[in-house]
Amino acid sequence: MTTKSTDGGEQGAESLARMTENLNKVDALRDRLTHILATRNTHQAALDGPSQELFSKAAKAYVHEAMHNPAKVIEHQLAFWSKSVTHFVEAQQALAKGTLSAPEDRTATDRRFANPMWQQHPYFNFVKQQYLMNAEAIAQAVEDVEDMAPHEKQRLRYFSRQIIDLMSPTNFLATNPDALQRAVDTEGESLIKGLENLIGDLEANNGELIVRLADEDAFELGGNIATTPGKVVFRNRMFELIQFTPTTKKVHTTPLVVFPPWINKYYILDLKAQNSFVKWVVDQGYTLFMVSWVNPDSSYRDVGMEDYIEDGYVAAFNEVKAITGQDQVNAVGYCIAGTTLSLTLSLLKQRGDTSVKSATFFTALTDFSDQGEFQPFLTDDFIDGIEAETADKGILPSIVMARTFSFLRSNDLVYGPAVKSYMMGETPPAFDLLYWNGDGANLPAKMAMQYLRGLCQRNELAEGGYDLCGHHLVLDEVDIPLCAIACETDHIAPWKDSFRGVQKMGSTDKTFIMTQSGHIAGIVNPPSKGKYGHYTNDDLSLEYSDWLAGAAFTEGSWWPRWESWLDARSGEMIPARIPGADGRVILGDAPGSYVAVKARG
Repeated sequence: MTTKSTDGGEQGAESLARMTENLNKVDALRDRLTHILATRNTHQAALDGPSQELFSKAAKAYVHEAMHNPAKVIEHQLAFWSKSVTHFVEAQQALAKGTLSAPEDRTATDRRFANPMWQQHPYFNFVKQQYLMNAEAIAQAVEDVEDMAPHEKQRLRYFSRQIIDLMSPTNFLATNPDALQRAVDTEGESLIKGLENLIGDLEANNGELIVRLADEDAFELGGNIATTPGKVVFRNRMFELIQFTPTTKKVHTTPLVVFPPWINKYYILDLKAQNSFVKWVVDQGYTLFMVSWVNPDSSYRDVGMEDYIEDGYVAAFNEVKAITGQDQVNAVGYCIAGTTLSLTLSLLKQRGDTSVKSATFFTALTDFSDQGEFQPFLTDDFIDGIEAETADKGILPSIVMARTFSFLRSNDLVYGPAVKSYMMGETPPAFDLLYWNGDGANLPAKMAMQYLRGLCQRNELAEGGYDLCGHHLVLDEVDIPLCAIACETDHIAPWKDSFRGVQKMGSTDKTFIMTQSGHIAGIVNPPSKGKYGHYTNDDLSLEYSDWLAGAAFTEGSWWPRWESWLDARSGEMIPARIPGADGRVILGDAPGSYVAVKARG
């Protein structure tokens, strides 16, 4: 018995020594952290949150409510106090029984609190229950504010939610049982690894904290993602044009050119063979061209929407026609590239240019009257901050957009991954979609402000027209055959807003498909997966809710339905076109060089 006790003591001493050694490594990391924080790039303070005016208005409105309807305010306060005191008494009574158990837990299920200790351990259970009570009280207080404009109330609701999510006990080491247990089990090594992960993320983004969501070392462009064979057949200052190698003996006469959003990289449509939209389209017998946009630096400061149209869309159409010998092409625009495609089509109409035979819009907004979840970021204080940022840097850095999009789903894209990386010391997963999500692109200063002010804030295109390229561009002049695909749970381009924009287009040949899932998964939905059905209804004169009520639902991917639509507008079959067969010089293999340029703020 003595020997066992001695061995246990020695093992305990060794374990403590290893833990101390691991924790001492913090000193070696301190210099790196100090250096990156001392040399970090700064950004406009307005990008970190709303002006104090919002909270001042909220406080004023709350006081006004308390003075004019004190019973309501007192009722809610008393309810919160009662719950808190009752919770404390129940916890005390559970401990008084002499058993290490938690009181009855009536809180709703929340995946942040999946560890059984949140339910069973009195300390963690008390912290969790009180947090959820506090969160409920804050949310209720916000809802009680009545003397505020609707858009200000929406912003208050959003930013109060951010405060609630930030203060979750899972985000702090002392109140996170998973992180504490991992630290003990690894003798402190998880904390060292977490600190290394934190410093690595700061260093990768010049001092800005953007949580890495995927293991960047697990992917190689052209190696295990963006692998569909093709050649770069044209390059200018705005884009590289990739012509993909045919996989069928014959192809449709009319070529297809795809414009991805320049906020991101094109390979979202070519992640891997199993879910590659690019490969699938080529396999259906189409000559497919992809625009791969440049990742701009500060030298692109004065590049505007007109440059994306003239040196992007129009240039791409001309090159594709020259390569294929065709007078017309079919075009696809994804997200902001779909918005700009509509502008381009109006411009071509006014010029008498019939280069585009049909247009497809993926999750594209042309009517911004309902700003949806982005409303908190489209008020003047935030946009003024972006304008100052772009004036300073010449670009809107990718990390600003990444952070904005991430906080729309903060628990999934910020706090959850941060806990795993920084407190648990885990390596981010090898997930291709998350890798792409973190591989963003900058926006030129002029273009960013044209888009945010003219299209998003003032909604000029849908409400009277948008002046660009010396023309007054209007949706009514988008009169070629069109197909629009929107996504049911899209928080970036809500389907009802896409629908409303399509209604305003002048074409008499319109198809609208609403697919299940969100902005990415709804589009990248190969038939082989058997996931996410879609809705169709030929009557586009209806209100969006009536359109959906009368729509037919089809199981599975929308890709085959769209391909059938495209087939009817793509001409007869001819021998497959090989990149370079027209005699032009091949500039390189797909995925090209522009896509490999990283955005560093």
